[in-house]
Amino acid sequence: MSPDTLAVSIFSWHGHRVLSRGDMYKKNLIGKILIDDPVFLAPIMGVTDLPFRRMVKRYGAGLVFSEMIASRQTIEKCHSAIKAREDYAEEFPMAVQLAGCEPDVMAEAARINVDHGAALIDINFGCPIKRVVHKLCGSALMKDECLAARIMEATVKAAKVPVTVKMRLGWDEAHRNAPAMAKIAEECGIGMVTVHARTRNQRFNGTADWEAVRAVRDSVKIPVIVNGDILTPQDAKRAMEISGADGVMIGRGAYGRPWLLRQVMDYLRSGAVTAAPEMDEISRIVREHYDSILRHYGEYQGVAIARKHLCWYLGNLPGSCAVYTEIKTMQDPEAVKEKLAGYFASGKTGF
Repeated sequence: MSPDTLAVSIFSWHGHRVLSRGDMYKKNLIGKILIDDPVFLAPIMGVTDLPFRRMVKRYGAGLVFSEMIASRQTIEKCHSAIKAREDYAEEFPMAVQLAGCEPDVMAEAARINVDHGAALIDINFGCPIKRVVHKLCGSALMKDECLAARIMEATVKAAKVPVTVKMRLGWDEAHRNAPAMAKIAEECGIGMVTVHARTRNQRFNGTADWEAVRAVRDSVKIPVIVNGDILTPQDAKRAMEISGADGVMIGRGAYGRPWLLRQVMDYLRSGAVTAAPEMDEISRIVREHYDSILRHYGEYQGVAIARKHLCWYLGNLPGSCAVYTEIKTMQDPEAVKEKLAGYFASGKTGF
C-alpha cells in the first residue's frame, strides 16, 4: 500500500472521526485541540525551553513540546520544574513531556502539569542519556513493557487530556520492539506515538531508519509520528513517504533555524520550499532570542545558556567562525550584543 492510500492523521481522541489523507491539511483535532499541520517541535533537554519555543511558534508549528521534566521533581516543586511550567497558558496549546518510572508519581505529575495549563502530556520512553537510563527511565522502559504499560495506564487515567508517547525503535538491534510497545500504548489509551528511528544503543549515531517506523504505523490505528534526521523540508516528505507516518517531529534540524518547521509545513502543503529569512530578519531573531534568554534565566546564567544557540545561528551563516570564537568567552551580554551587531552590519554575511 502506498503512503498516499494510507489512513492518515487519526488526530482524534474522545470519539472524533478518523481523518483521511485528503483531510490532512485541514484543521485536525487532538482531543479538543485544533492542529493545523502535523509538524511538531521535539522535546529536547537544554534546548526547547520557553525562549526557544517562542521563536519557533513565531513562525509556526503544529505543536511544540517542552523539555523533558522529571516527574518526581514536578511533585517536589523543584525550581527547574516550576520554571518549565509556569507559562503554559501563554503557549497554549503545548505538550509537556514527563519522564519517570513510578506509575503513581507519573500520574500525579501529569495532574499537576495539566492544572498549570498543559494541553497534552507526553511520556518519555526514548531518552538515551545514561543518567536517565540508569534510573530506569527514558529508553530503559523499552526493556520493561509491563512497567511501561502501568505508567501509561496511570498517566492516561490521571491526565484528563490527551496523552502521547515518544519512544525509540527499541533498546538495541536485537530488541526492536517499537511495534509491540506502540500496540500496548494504544490499548492503554495513548492517543499518538512518536518514534525516533534509532535504537537506544545508537544514541544519535548512524542514520535514522525511517523504513523501520512503517512496522509501527502498521501495528496501530492511532497516529504515528516519525522523528530523527529530519533536517530539511525534503527530508520531512521523504521520512513520511518511507515510514508511512502521519507527521514529523523535528529536533536538531531546528537548531539555529526556528523557521524550519514553517518551511516544512509550507513544503508539505505546496511542494515549494519557502526561502529562509533575510539577513536583517535573522539579525533581529538572534537579538530577540538572546534578550529572551537573559530575561528568562537572569543575566549570569543566561549568558552561558545562550552560547549554544548563538553557535547554532552563526554556524548556519558564512564568515561567522571568528566572531563566535570571541563571543563564546564573553561574560558581558552588552559586549556580546555589540559584537553580533558588528558582524551583521559588516556586509560579510551575504549568501
